[in-house]
Amino acid sequence: MATRRGFLGTVSAAGAATFLTQTQAATSASAAPAATDEKAARDAIRNVNAGMRANYASLKAELIKHLSPVVVVQNNAVGGRFTLINNGVQVETVDPVPEYFELAKSIAHVPLGIYSVIAAYLSDQVPNIPNADRIDPHDLDMVAFKTPGDKGWITPLNSFRTTLNSAYTKLPTANLPLDLENSCTTILSEAMKFIDTIVKAQSFDMVAYNRFAATVYPSIRVNMTFAATAQITGIETLMKRWRTLLGEAAWSDLYVTVLSIWTTSDLNQASIIIRRTMNQAKVDTHLIDLPTVETPSDPIAVALDNLARIVQDNVAAEMVFNTDLKVADALKGKEDLLSDEILKQVGGTAPAAKTAAFGAAAAAATCPITGHTASV
Repeated sequence: MATRRGFLGTVSAAGAATFLTQTQAATSASAAPAATDEKAARDAIRNVNAGMRANYASLKAELIKHLSPVVVVQNNAVGGRFTLINNGVQVETVDPVPEYFELAKSIAHVPLGIYSVIAAYLSDQVPNIPNADRIDPHDLDMVAFKTPGDKGWITPLNSFRTTLNSAYTKLPTANLPLDLENSCTTILSEAMKFIDTIVKAQSFDMVAYNRFAATVYPSIRVNMTFAATAQITGIETLMKRWRTLLGEAAWSDLYVTVLSIWTTSDLNQASIIIRRTMNQAKVDTHLIDLPTVETPSDPIAVALDNLARIVQDNVAAEMVFNTDLKVADALKGKEDLLSDEILKQVGGTAPAAKTAAFGAAAAAATCPITGHTASV
């Protein structure tokens, strides 16, 4: 049997060199087209997904024009901005919450304003407080990043005190309800007293700050009650008016998208109020909370884009996965379609679903903060 080694032994050195060169060239020539063919094949496969996404985007873009009726809610400092869209047209944009919502919350934020100045200078003082075991030590290390003994907090805290004093001086002419004025007075006066004390001492500790926060907390609760009442009244009045404008048939199909930052997306205040005004048979699928990293530059476009995805996926789920309803439900919801398969392969289980437990207060159409009952 002629092996490659034996064959090479029968030819001249020059002939062997020529043979090797030709063999290597042939091997390279045959390998090059294979690599090119593989890339072309894989690119062709990728193009399938690209084509799907183009078709999906085209459907979504057209669907946005037909979404109706829709209310888009932008959470903001004044209780929310509401936009009604009907038959593809923005009918009205309203900030419906009475002004004292913003004013009550503004003063209720005073302790947080002080904390935000002193937090970086906490150093090792947190273990002095009762709930220290509830604070992640690593989180604390990242927040309290200033060198112990640093006095950089004094200037910004004095500046904040000037702001507080201006509000305190002008408060009597703000024409607030008496109970709200009194609670605001307490918060502002106690805050300035605390600032004066620690600035004079050139030092602070968390025990003293906690004592101040506990002193003003009852007044903060009063402000929260006023803010909640204002928001309930304003939103429900607006929703009642829009319900009359659209008529019961259209209102029963209403979609509401609520945009908020992640930290306020669970049990969002606007969502709690709005859900009571909607068709209760559809509210769980038609009231959609959209947590965002930050307020988008075009909230309405973002809301409608997401809603269009949801609506078209709801229909696609039942058509594409009609033989596997569990997968269909995943496409209709927040789950990734691969989540179950991944859980199987890693031997894990899905985390327990977090549902919005509104409790007896919601069931009885009662505000969980104020105890007031309202209906639309």
